[in-house]
Amino acid sequence: MFKPNLGFVILFVENPLKSAEFYSKILGLKPEEESPTFVLFAMANGVMLGLWSRHTAKPKVNAQPGAGEICFIEGSDGSVNALHAQWQQLGVTMLQAPHTMEGGYSFVAVDPDGHRIRILRIAQEE
Repeated sequence: MFKPNLGFVILFVENPLKSAEFYSKILGLKPEEESPTFVLFAMANGVMLGLWSRHTAKPKVNAQPGAGEICFIEGSDGSVNALHAQWQQLGVTMLQAPHTMEGGYSFVAVDPDGHRIRILRIAQEE
């Protein structure tokens, strides 16, 4: 029986080394693996974030960046706001300022390739 265990999220990027600089800056992490065509980051919960060259991935990548998003969970509105301010100081492009929505409190940024990055404090059940 299949027991889903998410291990990787892979983003197809123009230049993995350039994208790695961006993700190192916003995540405060160094890559676990790094080559001109693939870079790998280990998240605290064990999920890996891969940055793969859209030019060398097999099969050929047809999707455009921005069709999906990766989401990182934060614990409070204050931590969402603080991270938003920190990323703005780093020059990260923002698509949406922190706001309350049905699923919680979040903001959305974009990486150099156009991939959406959401920071979310999940709404609490009342």
